[in-house]
Amino acid sequence: MEKRRLVQTGFALIAVAIVIGAFIIRSSRRGDEPSTAALALGPQADGVIKERQLNPEEVEAALRTYPRPGKYDDEFFAFLSGGHAGTVVVVGLPSMRILKQIAVYSQDAWQGWLTGSKESEEIAKEGYFYKDMPLDWGDLHHPKLSLTNGEYDGKYLACADKAAGRLAIIDLRDWKTKQIVKTPNTVSDHGNYWTPNSEYFVTSTFFPAPQPYGTFEPIEQYAEKYRGTITFHAFDTNAGRIRLEDSWQIELPPYFQDLISAGKKVSTGWMFTNSLNTEMATGGTLEGKPAMETGASKNEMDFVHVINWKKAEELVKAGKTENVGGIRQLKLKTAASEGVLFFIPVSKSPHGVDVTPDGKYICAAGKLDPHVTVYSFEKIQKALAEKNFESNDRFGVPILKYDAVREEYVEVGLGPLHTEFDDKGYAYTSLFLDSAVAKWSLGGPRQKPGEEPWKLQQKLSVHYNIGHLTAAGGDSAKPYGKYLLSLNKWSVDRHPAVGPLHPQNLQLIDISGDKMKILYELPIGIGEPHASNIAPASLFKGAWTTYPEVGFDPRTMKKDPYGINIGQERVVREDEHTVRVFMTQVRSQFRPDILRVRQGDHVILHVTNVERARDATHGLALHGHNVNLSIDPGQTTTVEFDVKHPGVYPWYCTEFCSALHMEMTGWMLVEPRDERSGRK
Repeated sequence: MEKRRLVQTGFALIAVAIVIGAFIIRSSRRGDEPSTAALALGPQADGVIKERQLNPEEVEAALRTYPRPGKYDDEFFAFLSGGHAGTVVVVGLPSMRILKQIAVYSQDAWQGWLTGSKESEEIAKEGYFYKDMPLDWGDLHHPKLSLTNGEYDGKYLACADKAAGRLAIIDLRDWKTKQIVKTPNTVSDHGNYWTPNSEYFVTSTFFPAPQPYGTFEPIEQYAEKYRGTITFHAFDTNAGRIRLEDSWQIELPPYFQDLISAGKKVSTGWMFTNSLNTEMATGGTLEGKPAMETGASKNEMDFVHVINWKKAEELVKAGKTENVGGIRQLKLKTAASEGVLFFIPVSKSPHGVDVTPDGKYICAAGKLDPHVTVYSFEKIQKALAEKNFESNDRFGVPILKYDAVREEYVEVGLGPLHTEFDDKGYAYTSLFLDSAVAKWSLGGPRQKPGEEPWKLQQKLSVHYNIGHLTAAGGDSAKPYGKYLLSLNKWSVDRHPAVGPLHPQNLQLIDISGDKMKILYELPIGIGEPHASNIAPASLFKGAWTTYPEVGFDPRTMKKDPYGINIGQERVVREDEHTVRVFMTQVRSQFRPDILRVRQGDHVILHVTNVERARDATHGLALHGHNVNLSIDPGQTTTVEFDVKHPGVYPWYCTEFCSALHMEMTGWMLVEPRDERSGRK
């Protein structure tokens, strides 16, 4: 059977090649422009091609990205940051279909996230700055898939919140957020990365601040009183949870720490993060001071931070820390003197720092320099051994000599930001000002004989102002090649006008051949996607389609003590003011479907979806009480609310579930208080 499929696939590919070849030959004989000639695919296809004026490249792109109905044609999933939408958006490649939006930091009524369910609200409360100040949104940055031996393992996804110094853990068994953690002593997490075996999820601050957070110090004492941090959040890979009690951090100077990349293979045990604003500018445009963008770009060089996190871990275990804001912190002076923290000069205002798949090189680029600077890990180690420092910064951190650690200086174009890698020895850098992707050759053995290393091979125009870019597996120890996503900040004239707020533009690029080619573009009007991971769809084949048993709690990934089966439904008045309800859902009814309560009651409602069929999600929307639940097959969800006003309040299933979906309803009957009888 397998052999027959291979033969059929071979014949199909030959047929497509013959068709395209025939089209090109016929076009050349007739003198037609490729955009107006028709492929010999039959009268109907010919007509479509001619009517739409498709050229061979466009026909090929359409064939390669077309998702056949009912077929699982997508080879990869892209996990995109939703930016200030506070979500993760999942896109299938090469179809570019949006498959899912995972609720994380912001309310999502469709998924019942932060719209009444006790589970989601308790997860969110873990990450509040202060318990009395709810956070109803987040700026989700840099989703990162968990790693085993530096390779994606498909188990968890972690993401930072630039707006509030939080991180979130998503379990990829059910693709739901399980934990939101507030990073101590930070107001803004931006850079984030896993260590090679997901021992830690590492986050760095963007805005320095007095520590612990909540402390006030005058901005005029910025250099003396403000600090950054890099936090090593200990991760339990079995439970899928951050353990703050086992976590620790390193105090950093008050520069703006930005993106992070972990060492791989030969550089395992090291961490790299870039920084900007070594000037320590603070702004003050109405106080006679330069604006931040001016003050923070005066110096010709900023710093890449080189961190020996294994050494730091040893010092933490040896007790050479202070408790700051409830976490063990290795102070800056200790990190600088004990061989943990070093700096390397980098062109000013860098944004990306990226480690090659073999761990041998670290690539960084300043936005105002048309080059990517490549540092050699071997040379860094040699310079450290020889104490080849040019000086210390004002905080005592040793600065390695630039020429002693630099491997190459690769000219790529204007506005270089981020670099990712393929499986053939090439790097790809986003060029914000050029609106292009630069492909350049790495050092080491060349797959193409005679090709010179460290040289620009191609620049491909994209549309427009690319920020991040992502190659399949491109930030891991195992790149997959084949596809790259260009995450463009502007779409300008690429799509119909839909008001002043334009969607951003994602472009799918084929990187399998010698030349990059754009295959597809997707206007994505969901937040601001600007970073992603792309992994093979096969990694996620174990995702659940129903929960393992009836009465399951997705938050704990265990049986819910309030989960019940059919026949166990009941309404219990626990005291004068508390009513606890055990409810089931099954197509197409709620049991109970009438709830009788009194004005002033506190209602605790446990709802169990007893379905065992795939795609049998039910909802519960209660009129007038700001309650909207989404309950997947097997799941139990709890909601608590006060009944403040008498009346009749219907509820209904919000998820279309059967032919009698419209009849899947119920009533909450609220009896008014009887002042004469004293009943309340």
